[in-house]
This record gives sequence, C-alpha cells and structure tokens, in this order.
Amino acid sequence: MKFINKDNSIFFSTLRTRVNQYFTENNISRYGNREMVIKSVVLISLYLAAYICILTLPWAAYLLIPFALIMGIAKSGIGMTVMHDALHGSYSKNKVVNKLMGNSIYLLGANANVWKIQHNLHHHTYTNIHGKDEDINTKVVIRLSKHAPRKAFHAYQHLYVWFLYGLMTLLMFSNDFYKLLRYHKAGEFKGKRASIDREYLNLIGLKLVYVFFMLILPVLVTSLLWWQVLIGFLIMHLTAGFILSTIFQMAHIVEGTDQPLPNAEGNMENEWAIHQLNTTANFARDNRVLNWFIGGLNYQIEHHLFPNICHVHYRKISEIVEETAAEFQLPYNVKPTFSDAIFSHIKALKQLGTYPA
Repeated sequence: MKFINKDNSIFFSTLRTRVNQYFTENNISRYGNREMVIKSVVLISLYLAAYICILTLPWAAYLLIPFALIMGIAKSGIGMTVMHDALHGSYSKNKVVNKLMGNSIYLLGANANVWKIQHNLHHHTYTNIHGKDEDINTKVVIRLSKHAPRKAFHAYQHLYVWFLYGLMTLLMFSNDFYKLLRYHKAGEFKGKRASIDREYLNLIGLKLVYVFFMLILPVLVTSLLWWQVLIGFLIMHLTAGFILSTIFQMAHIVEGTDQPLPNAEGNMENEWAIHQLNTTANFARDNRVLNWFIGGLNYQIEHHLFPNICHVHYRKISEIVEETAAEFQLPYNVKPTFSDAIFSHIKALKQLGTYPA
C-alpha cells in the first residue's frame, strides 16, 4: 500500500519547514525538557508509592481499593506520557534514555517490541485504514470500522462499550503472545538481532515478573487474601484501561474523521500527511490539566504528523499546523472541550453501530 501525492501537494514539506524553523528560532530542542522529567517523576512515584503502601501499611486491606485506583490512574498517565514518548524516540535525544523510559511499559504488563510494531508501524502509518490499523479492528462486540461487518447488537454499542473499555490493558497482557508470533511470521521483526525464541523467552519472563510483583508478592508479605489482591489487581487494570481506551478513541473515532480505503491499485488517494489530517482529531486544547496528564494526546493531529517531537511542544506547534492546514484548505478537526469529544465519540459509535458496511 502506498500514499500517493495526487495533487503534487507541498503541504507537508511547507509545514515541516515551519515547525523546524520554530525550534531553530527559539533555540529549543524538539525532545523532552524539565517539564517532561518532572512529570515522569511524579507519575512513576505516585504509582510506586501506592504499591508500597499496599505492601507495608497494616491497614492495607481497608485501603486496597483507593490505592488500586491510584495505581490505575498513575499507570494510565505513565502509559500516555512517559512510555508513549519514549517508545516513539521523542522523550530524549539519547537512545539509552528512551529505552529506559520506554521500559515503563512493563508497569502496564505489556511488551515494548510488540507495542512498537502495533502502534508506531501499523497505527501511525495506516491510521484508520480498515484491515491495516489494528486500533479500529472490530473487537467482537465493538465495531470501530465502517467497513467491518455489522451485527444487530452493534446498534447498542454506544451504551455498553464503556463497560468494555476497561479491559484494554488486561487484553494487552494476554494478546502480546499471539501478536509476537503473528508479527514475526509477517517478517516485521526482520533485522532485529534477537531471534523469535529469545523474544518469547523475554516476553514470558517479563510477564512472570509482573505477575509476581502484582499478584504473588502482596499475598506473601501482607495479610491480604488472594481474592482481595485479585480484586485490587482488576480495579487497577480496569481503571487504567478505561482511561487509556477513552482517550485514544476520541482521537480517531469521532465525527469528522474519515476511514478511507485504498483504490484498486492498492494506493491511498492522499499523501500521508493529508491522510493524517483526514483521520485524526484534537480535543480540549485549552485544558492544561488534561493536557499534562494525558501526555498531549489531545493534540493528536500534531502527534501523528510529528511523532518524533515530544508532546510538551504540541500546544505551541499546533498554531503552526492549524494555520498551514487552513492555508492549504485542508481540514483541522478540533472538538473544543472534553465533553464535546465524548459526545462526538458516542455519536460516531452510534453511527458505526447503525449503518452497514
């Protein structure tokens, strides 16, 4: 599949020049800064502090639920802020730092190599393209692509989907196993020094370490019963999964975002950058607190156009992106507030559940 430049557009080259000029003129790095470091310390410390409290406080049984909720909230923040930028290589210009901070994905119970193929390669290259972008694959009872088969119960998905969004990180924990094999068979691990056997050993080993610290150690060192620990574990994952799923869906499954298909020759109608504008939306750009917590994912347009730029710069460069898009008469989809984005997502889910392929 190729993205063709049908109208010989110079949109992206113009935009890239202007964004580069912004960093040059202001003498700032496109990577993370002090804000990024502070944010990382706060979120990781919050996660670890809640976990240590569960292990050490004598009344942990009574506070398991609030501490599990705190861990879930911090876990989602780490995923959207620390891990996300690091695995895109935009946290730092130092590859070692990116790898170290990217390893925070193991706090979510997921795998870095699998995530990079699914997210960096499939989602960012083939955004909202049915059969290519795994983020819009139909999840049994959730229809996220207008080109997927529709079932009668999908008509109600805008009502029940919220109860399923929480399963995201739990599914990531289990799905990594078959995705690793599928990506290897597709040749997407080609060029990596590690063999598939070593990848599987690493995958299994890290999953076992995660299970030990999350489920076994609390039973061994506290008075908590196994079922109490399991409840806390599920609360943590359901909280993180719900937040992550909701934020990610509001970027691509909202009104005004397209889901184009390649033509008979296997080519997309627009160039890649214009495709990103057509398939992505921003939301709540003026909400500084939300922007801080979700790692700038309310500036998804900027993130998709410049995934190698740290999210702390998106608010500033969004002005350049919006002005350039308007100059070239291209869409720039923005939902003014968080609630506007939620309601737009609900309407999009209802549409997807109502209309056939």
